[in-house]
Amino acid sequence: MPRSAWFAVLLAVAPVAGAAAVESREPIRIAVHDWTGQQITARLAGGILERMGYTVRYVVTDYLKGLEAVIAGRVTLETEQWDTTAHEAIARAEATGKVERLGALGPRAVEDWWYPLYMKERCPGLPDWRALLQCGEAFATPDTAPKGRYLGLPGVWGGNDQERIEALGLPFVMVDALNEEAMFADLRDAYARKAPLMVWVYSPHWIGARFAGEWVQFPKYEPACYTDPKWGINPDKAYDCGKPSGQIWKFAATDMAKKWPAAHRMMKQFRIAASELEGLVAEVDLERQPVPAVAARWIAEHEAQWKPWTVP
Repeated sequence: MPRSAWFAVLLAVAPVAGAAAVESREPIRIAVHDWTGQQITARLAGGILERMGYTVRYVVTDYLKGLEAVIAGRVTLETEQWDTTAHEAIARAEATGKVERLGALGPRAVEDWWYPLYMKERCPGLPDWRALLQCGEAFATPDTAPKGRYLGLPGVWGGNDQERIEALGLPFVMVDALNEEAMFADLRDAYARKAPLMVWVYSPHWIGARFAGEWVQFPKYEPACYTDPKWGINPDKAYDCGKPSGQIWKFAATDMAKKWPAAHRMMKQFRIAASELEGLVAEVDLERQPVPAVAARWIAEHEAQWKPWTVP
């Protein structure tokens, strides 16, 4: 059967038992953000909910304002809010009492500076961050020499990298890749040529499975590092540490449990392993398969895994 026909059949499959008893036909609105992994988890959650008989709508929202959309009633579900970048937004949202944390998605979140293993030969002492103080030029490109080039997405993701460079005295220039696709195209090109490369990378992502590299080991993050300049090795500046790591959290509007109790129970149990998610991301980003098709196939092939989540 052709692949397109197979998906047409898949999408026509009858909902799971009990779907006729859904508590409300009002749409469950799921946030969609601007990276592949979250788009996949949104479609996985939505696809299972549709199999349960619910009406689902997908709402494109800014990631760091996603919980604000939940509070405002524009979104019902957030499948991913990362401790690494959204911890302040999470704290503000939970203080309102209008969002509910549904538990961890499964994978552990890491975001930080990453380099290919071949760069260790050019910068002895890595992954210790102090090695960078002596070999910024090893990471230089014509537009940044003699300083190293650090490629990231400050306009989209934040991360306080410019503050980190200044606080730690790193001989680097931060360059904004403008979007994720351009950033990882740059990574693939540099890796193929064994060119100088220091880039912002996050996990879970397909990069760890396709390229050999390491994260820089900065001073361990503590909350005080971001708020108290006296904390850490630089008594005059904050952000003299690495970035936080932690869980990826699911969130819902507080009225979800009352309005759609079965959907709420399912989402509390909804999980996916990091290795599974990274494989799905690779199908989309590297094999150019559509997100809805990749999610639909996972749902079809893993019914034994997710169907128990739908049982009271």
